[in-house]
Amino acid sequence: MGIGELIRDLRNAQGWSQGELAKRLTQSAPGYNMSRETVSRWENGRNKPGPFWLGHLALVLEAPLAVLETALKRRTFLTDVAATAIAPLVASDLIEHGFASRLGGLAPDADDWEGKLASYGTQYMSMGAADIQRRLSGELVVIQQQLDDPRLWSVAARLMTLYAKTFPGSDGSKAVNWYLMAAQAADRSGDQETRVWVRGRASIALGYEGASLDVANMFADQALAISAKPSLGLLNSIMGKAHAAAIRGDEATALAMAEEGRRIFDSAGSYEQTSDYAVPYWRMNVFLSLLFARLGQEKRALEVQEASLKELPASLPRFATHLDMHKGLMIARAGNRKGGHAFAKAALDKLPPEKHSLTLRMLLDEIKE
Repeated sequence: MGIGELIRDLRNAQGWSQGELAKRLTQSAPGYNMSRETVSRWENGRNKPGPFWLGHLALVLEAPLAVLETALKRRTFLTDVAATAIAPLVASDLIEHGFASRLGGLAPDADDWEGKLASYGTQYMSMGAADIQRRLSGELVVIQQQLDDPRLWSVAARLMTLYAKTFPGSDGSKAVNWYLMAAQAADRSGDQETRVWVRGRASIALGYEGASLDVANMFADQALAISAKPSLGLLNSIMGKAHAAAIRGDEATALAMAEEGRRIFDSAGSYEQTSDYAVPYWRMNVFLSLLFARLGQEKRALEVQEASLKELPASLPRFATHLDMHKGLMIARAGNRKGGHAFAKAALDKLPPEKHSLTLRMLLDEIKE
């Protein structure tokens, strides 16, 4: 994605016209005047913003400056961001390891990285956010030295997507920043399936969390534009849009998206049970459980919760906690907010703290509000 496309997508995610963006840029830079025509030239690729306006675009569009600079430069971009995401001493050791591997003539092995990727997809389902974040930080710092093979851009994109999920989508920067970079890495890979999956996973993650809904819709729309072929990425995109609609009170759209999601699941659903890259029957029903709870459709929510529990592996207690917390949300939606919050908190407290995810904590906040 180039700088013009990124500015346009972020502007559309805010619901602004080119004129509105120009107005806000003018307000952010007293003494300077930004015109709609200049914004149009940026978005159409006829001109590029300089360092001064890049900084103000980052401020106004609520996008990290590193993301905009990356789109402008189109170079390898993981080093600085990965290094700043972890403790300086740890980062120093990891970067040293990455360079030593490269300088020592050790050729990157795409199959080995694919194996690591599969392992992290499984581990994510049961590990806590802090643990998976620490491990993935190391992998990202190393793989950024080995991005000669398009397959490794695909691996990096999927690793970054998992890494993004260890930050709360509601913070408005870190999670979205990593999802944006993951999408760029996926584009570098040239692999259509990866491009759709990364965007779909970002969409369902943000939609399920109830965070950055405009960005969730943006990623979903991008995935749909890339390919309409039934896939897990497309399924995640549709369900991300369904949750965004439900949170905004658009019941008709949410239900229509849910039915479309069921149709895609019938073609593309997977039967793997323990990977973040899979959407088996029980996990599809977890998506639907929260959706129906948000819509206040108690009967339908209970039906999919029961169906999910019949197939949910005992080795994944975190997802049983999700279902219990959905019940807490239903109690709150029925008018007993205090009781719903107490029910959900009790469910979360039963889960060992090291198994907690940021998504569960954000769901508790949603029930409390």
